Amino acid sequence: MRDPAFWWRERSAVATLLTPAARLYGAVAARQMAGAGRHAPIPVVCVGNFTLGGAGKTPTAIALSRYLAAAGFSPFFISRGYGGRFAGPVRVAGHSAREVGDEPLLLARVAPTIVSRDRYDGAVFAAAAGADVLVMDDGLQNPSLEKNFSLAVVDGARGVGNAHVFPAGPLRAALTVQFDRVDAVLVVGAQNVAPAPVIDEAHRRGLPVFRGQLQPDAAAVGHLAGRPCLAFAGIAHPAKFFATLDACGIPAPVRVPFPDHHRFRPQDISALVSRADRDGLTLITTEKDLARMRGEPWVVDLVSRIQTLPVTMEFADDALGQLVIRSLQGAGRHGRPTAANQDSAKPAN
Repeated sequence: MRDPAFWWRERSAVATLLTPAARLYGAVAARQMAGAGRHAPIPVVCVGNFTLGGAGKTPTAIALSRYLAAAGFSPFFISRGYGGRFAGPVRVAGHSAREVGDEPLLLARVAPTIVSRDRYDGAVFAAAAGADVLVMDDGLQNPSLEKNFSLAVVDGARGVGNAHVFPAGPLRAALTVQFDRVDAVLVVGAQNVAPAPVIDEAHRRGLPVFRGQLQPDAAAVGHLAGRPCLAFAGIAHPAKFFATLDACGIPAPVRVPFPDHHRFRPQDISALVSRADRDGLTLITTEKDLARMRGEPWVVDLVSRIQTLPVTMEFADDALGQLVIRSLQGAGRHGRPTAANQDSAKPAN
């Protein structure tokens, strides 16, 4: 699915027409989120977002996992495995995106990763395998597990769009309902006025707001800078990937967007390769897209021809990581962060 353009406009007749459906969807979502989660045998750190589509959750989850590992924890990732066919729980090892989804393949490069549609079963499985903390990639709206800390990631350029609930807008539930489950907010990338409603609500509730930035891999930039590319991406916001290439000085005269989680077909790649060969361009895509293609027998000979631009999440300072650790230490196994812990964090202005 590709995001409708009207989601990201302040006013739209289409959004107005869809308001009744949005109220129904929001009511159902709010009722589901109100459920009490089960106590996992180990603490749970949830990285989610308020909207459908990407905001930088996976890079944020990876960065927090690395921070926790450096602090002496043994973090495991847990993921629903969107787009995969395995219900789990299963530990990701040598699987394809068709089996476990694309995000888990990226997560498994960093720490042990469990795919499980039943999050509680996945938590029990991870604890038995040696985890002492779970980092949940997505799941803010999923009430099946009680979380020790929940971080909402927000795109600094797009915010929450028109602030309407699906299908009238990109929100997964009403913003106030979702904020009841949030302990902190991370705004990613250059910020305009778009995240203002989120930041204002966080400040009204006394929640810290942190800053993060996706940093492209310097070696990859050096290798690709100045080389004309054919860029393609099947992520929630392909334009963000294309803008990153521009910022890095990687020219991409041909840009091909695909829907989020697009399952590439042989004819898709054949057309891209033919166009790149004809125009003398280097094929480049995101790590997530390449992970989705790996394991497909028809693409084996083509993978080596496709370049990626890896990115990592960098936080403005250590305050977010310190807050997460205090929430785990101060709340025990199942409690939520105390007000004192939240107040002691150093939020960005």
